[in-house]
Amino acid sequence: MKKLLIAVFAAFMVVAFAIPAIAGTWNFYGSARMQTWSTKLSEEQTGTSYDDRDTTWDLQGNSRIGANVKAGDISGRFEYGTGINLRLLYGVWNFGSGSLLVGQTYTPVNFFYSNQVYGSDANMLNVGGVYGGRNPAIQVSVQGFKLALVKPKVETVLGAADTDTTIPKIEASYSFKAGPAAIALCGGYNTFKLVDGTDHEESLDSYVLALGLSFAVGPGYVKGDVFTGKNVGNYGLWIIGSHSASGSMTDIQDVKTVGALGVVGFKVNDMLTLEAGYGYTSADSDDSSLEDDKTQAYYVQAVISPAKGVYIIPEIGKYDYKDTNKGVDEGTETYFGAKWQINF
Repeated sequence: MKKLLIAVFAAFMVVAFAIPAIAGTWNFYGSARMQTWSTKLSEEQTGTSYDDRDTTWDLQGNSRIGANVKAGDISGRFEYGTGINLRLLYGVWNFGSGSLLVGQTYTPVNFFYSNQVYGSDANMLNVGGVYGGRNPAIQVSVQGFKLALVKPKVETVLGAADTDTTIPKIEASYSFKAGPAAIALCGGYNTFKLVDGTDHEESLDSYVLALGLSFAVGPGYVKGDVFTGKNVGNYGLWIIGSHSASGSMTDIQDVKTVGALGVVGFKVNDMLTLEAGYGYTSADSDDSSLEDDKTQAYYVQAVISPAKGVYIIPEIGKYDYKDTNKGVDEGTETYFGAKWQINF
């Protein structure tokens, strides 16, 4: 039995090492990331009569390992995060004039302009940024245009007993360059039906529209975006605040959201880049009894790279949660510290 197990194991290893040669070229990669922060929450954030200060010293959840695979017109990628968390898994067929992607990826409603590292590389995506996430999708890309049919975002909310879906989430984007500027447009639409106990249905619709811009001149750069949308929380956008519809099935109160992000940076040399960013969001409900729910955040950082693939990024920043949509002060969150990262 022991010899049999050894033989099976040896055969498995031979097959495992032969797969890359059969399937194509495999390029593995990884990134280990540590977060070391001192954070102060105001008394409004803690819900007490005193502030609270804590230290975070931990492996970031977006540390990863993965591989890019290439075999002729077929390519693919997989990526796992900590805790066996599937981040990316997709295949791509290049058919000449464009490509077809099948699997889980960053779909078109995603802009990445900020390099904020607090919050496990939050990148200001939840305050002024545009982040629809990594989702299962079928996506066609032709030059700078992308169209994707995405897994719909569905929630049983507003007193519904059930939900019905008929179409996937629809997302599209277009990007192009104009001299030193890179411009991007994206948008998405999501809908599902809420069903009550009498089989009565009401549609809950949501959408996002966004414009992004990056501009570089010499060692300096400016990046940012503006966006608007309806019920973007129900859409699945990652965002701080009350951005989902309220009310009830018989009286759905939609929420209109606007947001903006601005980033400026300067590359001093190959070892040092300086960056600062500011983000803002505001949610305005159709419910006249609710106030606008606003959030703003800002940061400054230094990206230090003493060797290729090695990054030490000290950063200081603040979140101002302002008031809830019911007029209650939510306080502030301030932080300072650093992210430590080695890519391999």
